[in-house]
Amino acid sequence: MGGVTTPTYSIAVRALCEFTAKTGDLDLRFTPSPTAQEGMAGHATVTARRDGDYQREVALAGDFGTLHVRGRADGYHPRERRLEEIKTYRGDLQRMPDNQRQLHWAQARVYGHLLCQSQGLAELTLALVYFDVASQKETVLQQLHSALDLEAFFAQQCTLFLQWAQQELAHRAARDQHLQQLAFPYPAFRPGQRELAAAMYTASKRAVCLLAQAPTGIGKSVGSLFPVLKAAAQQGVDKVFFLAAKTPGRQMALDAVHVIRNSAAALPLRTLELVSRDNACVHPELACHGDSCPLARGFYDRLPAARKAALDACVASPDAGAPASIPAVLDRQTLQDIALAHQVCPYYLGSELARWCDVIIGDYNYYFDQSAMLYGLTLLNDWKVSVLVDEAHNMVSRARKMYSAEMSHASLRALRKIAPPVLKPALDRVNRQWNQLVKQQADAYQSYAELPDKWLGALQTAASAISDYQNDHPTENLPPLQEFYFNALLFGRLAESFGAHALFDIEQRPTPRSAQRDSVFCIRNIVPAPYLAARFAGSHSTALFSATLSPWNYFHDLLGLPESCAWVDVESPFVAEQLAVRVAAHISTRYQHRQQSLAPIAELMGAQYQRQPGNYLAFFSSFDYMEKAALALAERCPGIPIWSQTRRMEEAERSRFLARFTADSCGIGFAVLGGAFGEGVDLPGARLIGAFVATLGLPQVNPVNEQIRQRMESIFGAGTGYDYTYTYPGMQKVVQAAGRVIRTQTDRGTVYLIDDRFDRAELRALLPAWWHIEKTGVRSDIRTQTQL
Repeated sequence: MGGVTTPTYSIAVRALCEFTAKTGDLDLRFTPSPTAQEGMAGHATVTARRDGDYQREVALAGDFGTLHVRGRADGYHPRERRLEEIKTYRGDLQRMPDNQRQLHWAQARVYGHLLCQSQGLAELTLALVYFDVASQKETVLQQLHSALDLEAFFAQQCTLFLQWAQQELAHRAARDQHLQQLAFPYPAFRPGQRELAAAMYTASKRAVCLLAQAPTGIGKSVGSLFPVLKAAAQQGVDKVFFLAAKTPGRQMALDAVHVIRNSAAALPLRTLELVSRDNACVHPELACHGDSCPLARGFYDRLPAARKAALDACVASPDAGAPASIPAVLDRQTLQDIALAHQVCPYYLGSELARWCDVIIGDYNYYFDQSAMLYGLTLLNDWKVSVLVDEAHNMVSRARKMYSAEMSHASLRALRKIAPPVLKPALDRVNRQWNQLVKQQADAYQSYAELPDKWLGALQTAASAISDYQNDHPTENLPPLQEFYFNALLFGRLAESFGAHALFDIEQRPTPRSAQRDSVFCIRNIVPAPYLAARFAGSHSTALFSATLSPWNYFHDLLGLPESCAWVDVESPFVAEQLAVRVAAHISTRYQHRQQSLAPIAELMGAQYQRQPGNYLAFFSSFDYMEKAALALAERCPGIPIWSQTRRMEEAERSRFLARFTADSCGIGFAVLGGAFGEGVDLPGARLIGAFVATLGLPQVNPVNEQIRQRMESIFGAGTGYDYTYTYPGMQKVVQAAGRVIRTQTDRGTVYLIDDRFDRAELRALLPAWWHIEKTGVRSDIRTQTQL
């Protein structure tokens, strides 16, 4: 009979040392570090300078009890018996915090032991090679160690971690055991919810990506999270990332976790909500280092106790004879309370806890952005992750922004006036190159096939000068300088990967209250696929779900989903009798007809309200159009209560807007399509009984969008350009807005689609199949045959 296999805990060398060897303050003064491309180029430059027998990327591994430690040493010189740990940096190396240097030595010593063990070496020279990406110079620090000393250091680090590793193994075993037995948290699935859950489970089982179009109201959050958790134990999934576009989406994910936890109180599931640094910061007026912020001072010394307290709170642990405590979810407030109780920074405590939690809820950018923390941790720790992407119709626009950069000449001119004298020559060179490019451009907008190399070179020189200045003046805070610096770095990173998926354009814009025109330089991503493909490949399975993911090929092409990606269109639980959908084909809302459309729209809205008083939302393509329509209705029907969305609405104002929709109220709320109230708003029953959509939501026809249309044609083929640029993004907004009306199977309501183009077969094909559409009104002479 074979013996029972003892489970092992596998950890990367870097992760081990960050856990055991980091002490002292949190200190961000020696940042930002070089970009990933600069780091790789720096490593390549250093190793290319070595002799021919130099070994690069040496894979090493070793065991200590139940601990399996693995990693790749940067380089080894056999003749000199020298192991090198290469670190790229910017600025003054003398300003590197001591605790960061000690961490680097710890990594080198662990690699040194693993190498001595694998090759039977009695002693070894360890070298920290610091490579300055600006000057291309190396600074080498060396230490000679005996194999016995390195073995003792390795044992010390492993011993410090071993108890934690055994705790994590026990947690994982208990978690997986409970997940295998997890039952659906409700007595029965809602209509459509079982189909969605089955598709999610199958995708995880097959380790493929999934596009799931599922209607509103079926319980998508629980219907997605439950099957992925159920499959996690069977598929060996380490983490589940639930990503949302906006705060309400994160809250729905937290609510889904609460539902599942409440149905399985003993489930040891650690759940963490990640929020932005701006939202998590308790002292925004202070800098992130121990000399300024008390929560950064001694951060790593107090981190172990804070980390333990946070994870203990995630598990029900009753006292003898007492009822079980309710395990906590580490949402924003809970995390902040724990952090402040231990006097550590809430944001960086959250970043640490992401390593140890099972379900992590956050914004898209935590996995898909260029410097995405969760993606970086996934690669570092070799995690197997399942990724859930809620309201995934937002992914195209959000991903484009992640991989775009924009700089304004006006901001550069303003910075030159206040910049320290030592930086003005570098900024002047950028300004001269800028002026030359703008002078050569005849039109207000122009797209270029090539990037301006001289301007980019001047920009990179300026960025290096700013970096040196910031390192020499770590306590000086000049926000415009910092903003310009980060924009310059972003431009540099995007320039390295510039290709057909992006545009470089220069636009000259009028400046308010000034005769001088401003010019804006932009690297504009239009196809995020080349960047996102690696993110999908890095997950065990990624499921993107929304009520509006049609046509699937649009999302497949632009997001770079793999060919094996599955598709499911969940049948709606709603029926045509619940929703009267009427096309006002006698009205055109095209730009040239908007003034003429105001009276018939007001007449239509007034007549519907008179027939059936209640709460309605009215959506328009712009604030100007919305405001004119609200005025027209107020003049025609002064008895109808009206309230309107305003520009740059704060969260409290948005809440007051929605609070007007009660079960007993009546009136019409005016909003802009695609804005805060066009999706993610849940107003069931009498709180909302109808919507008027007076626009197709098409993006404006302008030089930028026309360039995008042409590029879409060249990449994806003839016939795709107009639909990919205008039709599909617009109609997704229409369906999202109309979807606010029917939220449950008992809701009843009316939707008016106000424009003659809604009568076209190709657009009706993009509307939900369960809608029964009827025409209302008579075509007027303002209707034209103008293209969409």
